[in-house]
Amino acid sequence: MAGVPAVRISIESACEKQVQEFQPSLWPWDSVRNNLRSALTEMCVLYDVLSIVKDKKFMTLDPVVQDPPPPKQVIKNTDIDLDKKIPEDYCPLDVQIPSDLEGSAYIKVSIQKQAPDIGDLGTVNLFKRPMPKSKPGTPHWQTKLETAQNVLLCKEIFAQLSREAVQIKSQIPHIVVKNQIISQPFPGLQLSISLCHSSNDKKSQKSASEKQNPEDHLYVLEHNLHQLIRECHKQTLSSTVMPHPASAPFGHKRMRLAGPQAFDKNEISSLQSNEGLLEKIIKQAKHIFLRRRTARTIDSLASRIEDPQIQAHWSNINDVYESSVKVLITSQGYEQICKSIQLQLNIGVEQIRVVHRDGRVITLSHQEQELQDFLLSQMSQHQVHAVQQLAKVMGWHVLSFSNHVGLGPVESIGNASAITVASPNGDYAISAKSSANVTKAVEKKHETVRNGPESGSKVMVQFPRSQCKDLPKGDVLQDNKWNHLRGPFKEVQWNKMEGRNFVYKMELLMAALTPC
Repeated sequence: MAGVPAVRISIESACEKQVQEFQPSLWPWDSVRNNLRSALTEMCVLYDVLSIVKDKKFMTLDPVVQDPPPPKQVIKNTDIDLDKKIPEDYCPLDVQIPSDLEGSAYIKVSIQKQAPDIGDLGTVNLFKRPMPKSKPGTPHWQTKLETAQNVLLCKEIFAQLSREAVQIKSQIPHIVVKNQIISQPFPGLQLSISLCHSSNDKKSQKSASEKQNPEDHLYVLEHNLHQLIRECHKQTLSSTVMPHPASAPFGHKRMRLAGPQAFDKNEISSLQSNEGLLEKIIKQAKHIFLRRRTARTIDSLASRIEDPQIQAHWSNINDVYESSVKVLITSQGYEQICKSIQLQLNIGVEQIRVVHRDGRVITLSHQEQELQDFLLSQMSQHQVHAVQQLAKVMGWHVLSFSNHVGLGPVESIGNASAITVASPNGDYAISAKSSANVTKAVEKKHETVRNGPESGSKVMVQFPRSQCKDLPKGDVLQDNKWNHLRGPFKEVQWNKMEGRNFVYKMELLMAALTPC
């Protein structure tokens, strides 16, 4: 009977321990005690290991004896003459390249005027790159593999472009003829993408030398094609899964909000739209052509028109789809008095956005005539603005000012600008029509300047009536007070005026008509 209570006590103590383990401890230093206990346990184990290794009472560490390596046997080959010198082009590997991957290949991208008839298009062989001079003998195995890999990559690029050209639905369908793809980015222009493959046989080299055309290859677009196909490979072959939240699909933030915000089918498809290789390269070709046309238009105006001066500052940092250029229109020697016109041209894919100094934005299409008309009008406006600032400095009064004159002959290019200023005492007036193309002038004591891009500049001066001796006398104006009115205008022979530019000639004319 004495053993029963002992067993009962042990069972009750074990149950109490289990209950205490599941109950949270209310002692604030419980966690510190547990950490100290675990650290002490680890230290005890480490001490035991060190004592075993040091005293070697319970365990010993003996090195393992390795078996001696078997002796190598050298077999002499009597077939090889060791005294004979090995040639430099000797290669232990024999690389077999299929016939369709032999030779050299590249992708030619060109923009040219549209051909009148494209019905007789055939296989294009435009191989013009200098063939690498191969050394006598068999080429190195690495060179053969690199050349075959380049041919295979070019064929893959052209095959991808051909599939997209057939699948894409556009207003003007793309044409795929053998090894050439033709697209029409702008009216009257065609984008040609050709696969040029030349084998090493003499027949191919002869045909390539016979068909030599002017070099119009856009190497930038060829390089971009290689970059795009490599990016496509990287996206396709990449198996790395980026970390993403488990409660929502990984993607654009707007895509995750498509359900709560009730996006329609068009909005969701716009988020999921992926441009193909052909669409990207066509957009890049459009931008390159529009940028070249803009530069050609600005350079043409700058070389043809000496007054006012037009300057273009191109940005070094551009995008494949957008470039920017700052255009300044100035008058030489009057930069401090007359503010120059600053225009920021942002050249995109199909249009040009023009930003003025005051923040106004004008959108121009890809037509070259629109840009030319706009620049000529800005140059005409700069001339009359310069005359306006010059009149304020010299004390003359501005009677009228117009950036777009509605009277007189209609300009076929741009718009005419005009200004009329009067002398300090009001006896003389100058009416000037500014021109960015031809400079003509008409002298009058009242000066009127009208400037038209096509008709040229005309400056006319209006004198007082009292100084006009050839005026007919009538019975209507008999009072002497009417003699203070200015008489008719007389044209100034502007080409005989001294001065290096339009503003300088106007300054001399105002100085001559200003009373002492």
